[in-house]
Amino acid sequence: MKVYVVDNGGQWTHREWRVLKYLKVETKIVPNTTPFSELADLDGLVMSGGAPDGASGSDAMGRNGEYLDKAEYPVLGICAGMQFMSEHFGGTVGPGESPEYGRVALKVSDHGDLFRGLPSEFSVWASHNDEVKSVPPGFEVVASSASCPVEAIRSASKPLFGVQFHPEVEHTEHGLQIFQNFLDVVSEKRR
Repeated sequence: MKVYVVDNGGQWTHREWRVLKYLKVETKIVPNTTPFSELADLDGLVMSGGAPDGASGSDAMGRNGEYLDKAEYPVLGICAGMQFMSEHFGGTVGPGESPEYGRVALKVSDHGDLFRGLPSEFSVWASHNDEVKSVPPGFEVVASSASCPVEAIRSASKPLFGVQFHPEVEHTEHGLQIFQNFLDVVSEKRR
């Protein structure tokens, strides 16, 4: 299985790569300026977080829009990656009323896909000012928190997923399982 990590300038991009290596996936970090032709033979893609306000900066997110439009394999957007995915498909992103830095109590409303086999509530680690204000058409919210109504989303028709928090850091409970669940989706799509 080959799943690459798109580097959007996030502080924990290497941790996303490390988790995938730990899970025995062929992976590498690629710049977000990489042409899609070089990513066409992947089985999945992780769009990393970015610098502050990265998702709203037109050039800061490189070719992520091209990846989302052309990829037929599963894509997981993390933090700014999820924000970009939301805006790209018609949702809105803006400043959070209570920016999240540190531990957050996640409430899971759908235990399919990313949250399969996980508790309805657990602690995750967040680091963001902006957040998704409205989800794009065809997407649904699958997790929230007291201060952020849109902590995780998925597309109803394509294998596209997004999380506002950081499953790759040690402080996130069940983070490794979230990545494994994404890889399970990748495996199912490959069949």
